[in-house]
Amino acid sequence: MTGKFELRRLPPLKALRGFEAATRHQSIRDAADELCLTHPAVSHQVQLIEEALGVALFVQEGRHIVSTEEGRALYPYVRSAFESLLEGVEAVHRNALDKPLRVQTYVTASIRWLAKRMPHFLHDHPEVKVTLSTCAVEWEFDDVHADVGLVYCDTLPDLNKYHWVPLFEHPLFPVCSPSLLKKMGSAGSIEAMMALPLVANYTQVQDWEAWALSAGLDFKPAAPFLMVDTLAVALEMALDGQGVALVNGPFVDQDLAEGRLVIPVQHKAISPGEWGLICRKDMRENLRIKTFMDWIAAHVEATGSAA
Repeated sequence: MTGKFELRRLPPLKALRGFEAATRHQSIRDAADELCLTHPAVSHQVQLIEEALGVALFVQEGRHIVSTEEGRALYPYVRSAFESLLEGVEAVHRNALDKPLRVQTYVTASIRWLAKRMPHFLHDHPEVKVTLSTCAVEWEFDDVHADVGLVYCDTLPDLNKYHWVPLFEHPLFPVCSPSLLKKMGSAGSIEAMMALPLVANYTQVQDWEAWALSAGLDFKPAAPFLMVDTLAVALEMALDGQGVALVNGPFVDQDLAEGRLVIPVQHKAISPGEWGLICRKDMRENLRIKTFMDWIAAHVEATGSAA
């Protein structure tokens, strides 16, 4: 097996590229054009190899070069080495394309928004395999275990490290079932709604108070919250008529359109953050990541995030 010491005896890889191209073309100028280098640069690369080996690799015949016996002997080995490197690079590239694109999002965003759109994405891009990873508590993008995230950020992420594509704002508004709305008595009244059971995600309890304060009212619910761990559970309880849930994204469009949920009070509070797609900045041009992010962004722009 070739050791580190022996590898150091090899000429620079760039020089071997110049030699390979010059031998193939039997022309320094044509090799320079192919490699986007100057004529003197390729001549210098060939000279480096000749000095390292102590032999001439080309002789000048008129305006052209011709490989020497030593040059002809060396060429098949250099060519084979480059072909082997190319095969290795292509194998790694194929393996990378075969790996599923790891998409991180939250339980509610996955169930009620992203998962519904994945069949359409896969129809348009069957070459991309996707794995959805959901988290109930952690809001930060995990760039170790995910390639791209659909996340909510209170403030912009570190744009020196991450590529960020905003999708939609973070509106807060209440929803409930039509049957529960009938129990309010005074339709459209925040005070009347506060008398109903309110469902809250325990990690976002403060959103209810923020919503009420944005309407110019003190937050005084009539009873303790019905506490849950995800918005998805809160919305299921709202659909079942068990309470009023506070939505923080485009997750009930279809329910509202089909009348399964209604908005008891027509007031929305816009939070300072926004929903968006995120990936590591150094991965933004990765074909699978770019394809996915571009498709989702175009879908939101075309549909306004509706289903």
